[in-house]
Amino acid sequence: MKGSTALGSFAKLFTFTVRTERAPQFLDITEKVEDAVRESGVKQGIATVFTRHTTAAIRINENEPLLLTDMEEFLKRLAPKDLYYRHNDFGIRTHNMTEDECPNAHAHCQHLILGASETIPVVDGKLALGKWQRVFLVELDRPREREVCVQIIGF
Repeated sequence: MKGSTALGSFAKLFTFTVRTERAPQFLDITEKVEDAVRESGVKQGIATVFTRHTTAAIRINENEPLLLTDMEEFLKRLAPKDLYYRHNDFGIRTHNMTEDECPNAHAHCQHLILGASETIPVVDGKLALGKWQRVFLVELDRPREREVCVQIIGF
């Protein structure tokens, strides 16, 4: 954790980074989110987990290896990497280009379905997740460091 920043008397923001290895990839970040809740001291409230990226998502699901493989394959079928996407056509694209730009429209399309955040109740100082629920950062683009924000609001 980089530490916390007080946003007010009942809100705290925590950030951390995770390194991804492939795409798609589901990385279980539940323990880091639990650490942030514990460190915040909030007993009753909500924790919003957010990624600052348009090609990585935050989702809640089960951490069962065969299911994770199934979900990775589902994302590949949903928006295949090898289709033609205008965003990937650097001969016509002129907006939001960077020096290390790579063809990643498939990742943006997958993100459109998944989203950037999840909000989880905090009860008695703990995430109120179901028996099998875990919090995942989902890499959709390529291996790299990803930043995750956890904002905890409550008392």
